[in-house]
Parts: sequence; structure tokens; C-alpha cells
Amino acid sequence: MEESVRINKYLSEAGVCSRREADRQIEAGNVTINGRTAMMGDRVFAGEVVMYGGKKVSKEEEQILIAVNKPAGIVCTAEKREKDNIVDFINYPKRIYPIGRLDKTSHGLLLMTNQGDLVNKMMRSGNYHEKEYIVKVNREITEDFLQKMAKGVYLQELDVTTRPCRVEKVGRRVFRIILTQGLNRQIRRMCETFQYHVIDLKRVRIMNIRLGDLKEGAYRKVTRQEWLELQEQMKDSSNETVIPKWQ
Repeated sequence: MEESVRINKYLSEAGVCSRREADRQIEAGNVTINGRTAMMGDRVFAGEVVMYGGKKVSKEEEQILIAVNKPAGIVCTAEKREKDNIVDFINYPKRIYPIGRLDKTSHGLLLMTNQGDLVNKMMRSGNYHEKEYIVKVNREITEDFLQKMAKGVYLQELDVTTRPCRVEKVGRRVFRIILTQGLNRQIRRMCETFQYHVIDLKRVRIMNIRLGDLKEGAYRKVTRQEWLELQEQMKDSSNETVIPKWQ
């Protein structure tokens, strides 16, 4: 039987966008296969010509994974209509897109790639991958606050209780928190539940990859050692496409 690949996977593996974004673009009629408008679930066979937004798609052989120190004010999207999108800000010479999100008002570590399966494995909350943040709030942190945050917080707006997590005080008004999920504005919502307001939120680690001393607005390629460790951590991870709800 002739080998083929689903159109959304083909686009993600070509470094065009994530599978979920590919699904959106297919539904919007922006993708063609051999001149006909692609439909959800279509498969691409060897030799077929795929066009995305009027441009021919060819598979990117280089596996790209970079760490970015995202400044506040930059939006984690590849959407060109967003003037402050991360793709234009980084201006990387090859097509890449962000893995998950970091709020516009937040800053710190963001990973960008051209590998769709990697995006899905890292974003799927069921895989329990860690993300670490340093958070500054508007008033002194109490032991009671730390315990309640760590235990899990019911977020009324989302009608969900957060997973238990690790929380540690590192300053009078500063704490470290390690999450294994990424609900919308999760840390800010958790703090607001206890009448704390987030003044500054910085992500410093995603799984084994750390922000370190990377300057704000700069990026670096993930090292070979980091990549090998990342693969080891993800070896049992599901890569099913998911709808992200990232902090």
C-alpha cells in the first residue's frame, strides 16, 4: 500500500504550523492538495503538491528547537495579524512556531520549533510535564497561602480545581511554583483566589530546559544534551493533538 500522511500532520512536520492550527487553516480553505481545496482528514501521498496560503509546502529536514526569553508585551502566536507576534519578533530564518503559550504580560522561557509531534507531546497536560515559574505578588506571602496554593485551588471561572503542585517562598513577596498543567492564566487566577495580585510572572524552566542567563529578547538553540534529555523524558508521552489551555 502506498504510504501517505494526514494533511494536518504533513503541515506540522513541514514546520508550517501546529496540527491544531493546520486544522483551522484547512477548515478556512487555505490549504490545497494538487490544486484542490483540502478537506479535514485528507491524506498526502508522495509527489503531491501541497499549497498553504498560496505557497508551496516542502518538508523541512532540519529539526529546530530554540529557547527564547520572551519579553512582556510579545504575543505567543504565529498569526501575522497580531503586530506583536513572537514569530516576527524573533525573525528566525526558518519557519518555526511557539510550543504553547506564555501570557502577553508574562515573560521568560518559551520554546519554538518546527516539529508538530514535539508540540503535541509537550502541550498535552496528561503527560504531566513540569513548568517552573518565579512569581512576585503585591503583598507578603504567608505559609497559609503557600499551603493552599500547593494543595490545589478551585478556580470558579473555569470550574476546575488545579492539580497539587510545588510552591516555595523565595522572598518576602516572591515564590517559586512548579506546575504540570497549563490552564488559562492559571497562576494569576490561583493567586487572585486568595486576594494576591501578580506583579511579575517569569517562566524559568520547561521540563529539563532552563532559561538560565539568556538575555531578554534573545534566543539560543537547545543543546544536544538538552535535546537527548528531553527525548528521554518524552519517550512515554502521548502525541495526540490537544487543545491547549496554557498559562
